[in-house]
Amino acid sequence: MRSNQFLAASLAAVLALTALVLPEPSPAQIGVSITLGPPALPVYEQPPLPTPGWIWTPGYWAWGPQGYFWVPGTWVEPPQPGFLWTPGYWAWNDGVYLWNVGYWGPVIGFYGGVNYGFGYFGHGYEGGYWRGRQFYYNSTVNNVTNVHITNVYNKTVINNVTVNRVSYVGGPGGIVAHPTAQEEAAAHGQHAAPTSAQTAHQQAAATHRELLASVNQGKPQIAATAKPGDFSSHVVQATRAGGPVHAAPPVTHARDIPKAEPPPTPAASASDEERNYARQQADLQSRQEQERQALAQQQEKDHAAYAQQQSQNKNAYAAMEQQHMQQTQQMQQRHVQEAQQISRPAPRPEAPHQAPR
Repeated sequence: MRSNQFLAASLAAVLALTALVLPEPSPAQIGVSITLGPPALPVYEQPPLPTPGWIWTPGYWAWGPQGYFWVPGTWVEPPQPGFLWTPGYWAWNDGVYLWNVGYWGPVIGFYGGVNYGFGYFGHGYEGGYWRGRQFYYNSTVNNVTNVHITNVYNKTVINNVTVNRVSYVGGPGGIVAHPTAQEEAAAHGQHAAPTSAQTAHQQAAATHRELLASVNQGKPQIAATAKPGDFSSHVVQATRAGGPVHAAPPVTHARDIPKAEPPPTPAASASDEERNYARQQADLQSRQEQERQALAQQQEKDHAAYAQQQSQNKNAYAAMEQQHMQQTQQMQQRHVQEAQQISRPAPRPEAPHQAPR
């Protein structure tokens, strides 16, 4: 499992886990569900438009085996004239955070009320519009100073919504938003999947350790790029984090759980209750370690079976990894509960202190 093939499969899993690109995507399709909420959106500037006709796609937090990582905002060539980008978004639902995949279409759909900025202020798009095969840019929200184009207009956007950096809708601390009638209609209209450039862009972001939220603490060094996948030139660094990054990501595989340290040997003066408690701890730890190893071996077999498939399916890999994470988390929670059920004996009272005669 340490081979280059496994590393390549793991990299592919990042994409599969965070944005499943399906033939006919809709905003109802879920890429992945996580029990840890995404960080707040960082504050950053938009790089200049590199080519006329390209449309801005805002950055977002995606999920991979090592936790949340930042996918930089970037300019993208749409799949066809007349199409606009509806960003993906995280939504809280019954204790988990679900990723809703973004898509292209003639009308902007619901994207969770998330204020991504640069024209995406929670509902609709104020960054421009199509007239025939030409896209007209609103210069008040787009950086179009680097390209000589004539199809530019200036429209002040009045944003009455208090600007916050929350990156998900619903749940504790989340945005309160619901789709409009037009957005509901857009959900059932014509769609196109993220382009291959967008897919490659996210996959490239997954390889940059500095884009992990656990590393950059919500302030990525590469917050935006001028072109998809170009992480070396015309990049923009976040000026500040949108908020603190909470908690470490849950462990995905049983093999990643470190082996517990053996319980201490009771002292010679220990009571029978203390010796019995230590024996129970040792027995429980031994049984739990056997269970961890058995689950790790089964998950390794799942990976090996997937690697031998003639045609590897990203959706199948994502489902397998999600199942592995759920198995591992359930085992960890059960082990904690089992440990709490062992009654710790009350400490022995100290012998009364006698003053020297």
